[in-house]
Formats: sequence, C-alpha cells, structure tokens
Amino acid sequence: VQLQASGGGLVRAGGSLTLSCVVSGKVSRVDDMSWYRQAPGKQRELVAQITSGGTTNYANSMKGRFTISRDNAKNTAYLQINNLNAEDTATYYCSAPLLYYLHDGSPVAERAWGQGTQVTVSS
Repeated sequence: VQLQASGGGLVRAGGSLTLSCVVSGKVSRVDDMSWYRQAPGKQRELVAQITSGGTTNYANSMKGRFTISRDNAKNTAYLQINNLNAEDTATYYCSAPLLYYLHDGSPVAERAWGQGTQVTVSS
C-alpha cells in the first residue's frame, strides 16, 4: 500500500495545474488526505487537507488559488492550482493516515507519504 503523486511539471506563470494522489493497494480506510509542498531551502508546509466527508481546510497563504478535492471510490485526492507563480515552485507531497491489513491479518495503521511531484513555474 502506498501513495503515488503525479501531475507536476513545468508551467508558465499564470497557468494552472492539477496534481493527483492515488492510494494504491488494498486499503481498509483512508482518513484525511493532505497536500504539502517543500520549496528549495525551505521547510515543508501544509497546503490543504480534505476529510473523507469532503470538508476542506487550507493554509491561510494558500486560500484562493488552491482547490483540494477527492474521489473516495478511487482513493484519490486532487490539488488544482490556478494562476501559478514562481513562489509555487516546489515539490508537492501528498499524505494520508492509512489502515490496511497484512497477509497474516495484522492491522497496520500508519501515515503514508507519496514520493512527491515537482512543480516548476517559469516566468
């Protein structure tokens, strides 16, 4: 069971991008799904979160241009970013608490992280 982020790339300033985060494997429960980002030389910061019921929460500095959504049937979360600017250049990571079972039936509850997807904004 793992998270796989995708959708990053090189985008011109003012453009838009939609990132995807898929939970692959047989998972019993996926709680809040979150997007974080880490710019070069900076700490990782929260961008947005979404509960399994669809309630969203955004970091104050991310309100307005970022939209988080999810498809529970597909165990997938999305992050749409509009009007990209140079400050959005970062590696974007998704994260979620997961519950799944091993082959021997043992439960595993852990916070999983995707591998990150790079977003680069050119002027």
